[in-house]
Amino acid sequence: MAKLYFYYSSMNAGKSTTLLQSDYNYRERDMHTLVYTAAIDDRFGLGKVTSRIGISRDAQLFNRQTDLLQEITEAHQAKPLDCILVDEAQFLSKNQVYQLSEVVDELHIPVLCYGLRNDFQAELFEGSQYLLAWADKLVELKTICHCGRKANFVLRLDEQGNVLSYGDQIQIGGNERYVSVCRRHYKKQIHRVE
Repeated sequence: MAKLYFYYSSMNAGKSTTLLQSDYNYRERDMHTLVYTAAIDDRFGLGKVTSRIGISRDAQLFNRQTDLLQEITEAHQAKPLDCILVDEAQFLSKNQVYQLSEVVDELHIPVLCYGLRNDFQAELFEGSQYLLAWADKLVELKTICHCGRKANFVLRLDEQGNVLSYGDQIQIGGNERYVSVCRRHYKKQIHRVE
């Protein structure tokens, strides 16, 4: 039975690595997958899902206007698909999460989404909000804070490494821009800059 999965975490928990491993497992068994990633994230090249450990795969791009249900339906009609994998799923719109639920419910294809739960201000991303609400299965991928506790928050840094508490929700970056921390250290850092 197909399900909608949401694998979520803070930064640097291995979401892309886990996606690439899942994709490999399907393809190793001669099954067909379709991989998506957000068009706005071009840190490792446009149309690529890339893990920090050095593995990557080409992917279809999505933006807020992409009709995922239509694209997946057409691809499935051309060659039956066994799984859909979506990286950077926090950037999905509410409607796109609904479309992915339709892929599961009507096309009977499992959909595995991987993304951040919340932003640097501890607010949910739109895609994450609806995946948390509508997914059949939620899986938290864990990473650790510098203190050893579970890191489930992320701090945004400026060019000098200072913590920011304001700004646009979406700003693409990696380790030079973000650091994952536990709730305790998040609160300490945010209160220090406010």
